[in-house]
Amino acid sequence: MNEIAAGRPIVFRGGTVLPMDDTRRVLTGADVLVVGDTIAAVGPELEVPDDTAVIDATDGIVMPGMIDTHRHMWQTAMRGYGADWTLTQYFVWYYLEHGVKFRPQDVHAGNVLAALEALEAGVTTVVDWSHGLRTVDHADAALDALRSVPGRYVLAYGNIQAPPAEWTAAPEFHAFVDRLPRDDMLGFQLAFDVTGDPSFPEKPAFEVARELGVPVTTHAGVWGATSDDGIRLMHDNGFMGPETIYVHAASLSADSYHRIAATGGSISVSTESEQSAGQGYPPTWAIRAHGIPVSLSMDTSVWWSGDLFSAMRATLGADRSRDHLEAHASGETVTECRLRADQVVAWATRGGADALGRSDIGTLEVGSKADVVLIKNEHSPVSFPLLNPYGHVAFQAQRGDVHTVLVDGRLVKHEHKLIDVDLRAARSAVEETVSYLRAELGEEAWEAGMHPAIPESKILDNPYTYTDYQSSATHTQRTV
Repeated sequence: MNEIAAGRPIVFRGGTVLPMDDTRRVLTGADVLVVGDTIAAVGPELEVPDDTAVIDATDGIVMPGMIDTHRHMWQTAMRGYGADWTLTQYFVWYYLEHGVKFRPQDVHAGNVLAALEALEAGVTTVVDWSHGLRTVDHADAALDALRSVPGRYVLAYGNIQAPPAEWTAAPEFHAFVDRLPRDDMLGFQLAFDVTGDPSFPEKPAFEVARELGVPVTTHAGVWGATSDDGIRLMHDNGFMGPETIYVHAASLSADSYHRIAATGGSISVSTESEQSAGQGYPPTWAIRAHGIPVSLSMDTSVWWSGDLFSAMRATLGADRSRDHLEAHASGETVTECRLRADQVVAWATRGGADALGRSDIGTLEVGSKADVVLIKNEHSPVSFPLLNPYGHVAFQAQRGDVHTVLVDGRLVKHEHKLIDVDLRAARSAVEETVSYLRAELGEEAWEAGMHPAIPESKILDNPYTYTDYQSSATHTQRTV
């Protein structure tokens, strides 16, 4: 199948197609024709050019590539290290103690591994929430890694080791922005958080974003770190808009949700993260009540799985679990699921595209970019029967069932194997990073970091070292 990469048209024949249009149609026994980088036709028994390569999609599901709107790709080299962390331990390890030890080559190694991991799981677009860019050399390394793996990416530039107002004003940062490649395979955002400090030290960074014409993505509503105060400052200073992506938004009041809804922003939900680390209960129930657009994300492989199958499954579970608990507490029972499987599949595809302002991805419609995923596994008893395609994607499928992946019309995975990928080199780079960090920390600190003790202080009010601001707002019970 390597000849497909040379530009031949490709047709997926006879699959169950999820176009992800407004009606959430399911097309059975349908074809999807890709010509160049574009979806050329969708329908049954399509006529195709003579040189078209045929991929048999019988008994499989053809859907758009999934879109992750918040992934700290640079941390992937530490896969699974923080499995037993709380959010406080994450902050201490990365923000206050050891994040500064990462070299440019370590960021590069993590980004390459994360990009490969995403493609392998059918995630064709990733927002690299890259807040480990403490120098422009680190940013160049992150960018080089993204350009080396054939996915679609958004580099969300951040630096947790310096004030946003400082690093966004640096001449070297602006020189980096000036030399960024400009194409539809790479987007650009600024990534920083708003502490709620009344002096609004992040305001100059928002002004830089406005000057550059780029969106801001921010961790909002993170228990103990960012609160309604930050949303209020953004709103009162005119820095909330449709392009703004609020990550987590899990411990906000109704007032903040109203502000986000009124200004057209969207929320990136990382359910595995929120329900394990403690940013707040996964807020899909509140977001839906306020009509705010949703996308999904996996956050970081230092804790969790790097695929959106897990994200969809966890999101449905958390939302429905809350409904059941609320009903039982009042002596009632839930008689229908409010959040449906097709909705979370839409969040994992179109939701991400909408958040990024990309109407040309996230769907399988004529004229859309050819980011296509075939879920099919003839070697698994879990692949049949295929009765409810949306339910199958959300609850049954997993990364091992991803048979074929196209990005921009290019074949990057086929018959369950990544194509033209040097996993040995990726592994070697990550192993070097792990060896370096382990030596830098020392064996005692390395083991202690992986198996953290319960700290004496169980509240970390502010992991951002550029302000002494602390708030009790996130430590009081609230209702929405």
